Amino acid sequence: MPKTVKRSPRPATRPVQLRWLAHARSGDKGNTANVGLIALEPAYYELLEREVTAPRVARHFRGMVSSVERFELPNLRALNFLLHDALDGGGTISLKTDAQGKVYSTALLRMEIPVPVALARRIVRG
Repeated sequence: MPKTVKRSPRPATRPVQLRWLAHARSGDKGNTANVGLIALEPAYYELLEREVTAPRVARHFRGMVSSVERFELPNLRALNFLLHDALDGGGTISLKTDAQGKVYSTALLRMEIPVPVALARRIVRG
């Protein structure tokens, strides 16, 4: 009879916007927006690294970008995302209101990720 491996239960989670865990900066290069997501506390980086994946960011910006690349910068406790085809051709030819991609950082901070309930209670104000 095979041995059954018991897994420890995952802690209960609650959806929390990234704005409680990180700050962000964005910019552009041609038709690509660039968003840097930086953990507010060193302990938050592991959670960001695990939960803020390229596919999840692509879903968050569905219909606005063609694809997303993620780069990890652990020494800065940051993730960098390239949002391809986000700027309708780029600043000089785009008819978009934000042809330079400055609002993508704010938009990313509105994305929700699952956070352990104990941490969510501690960080979310209001």
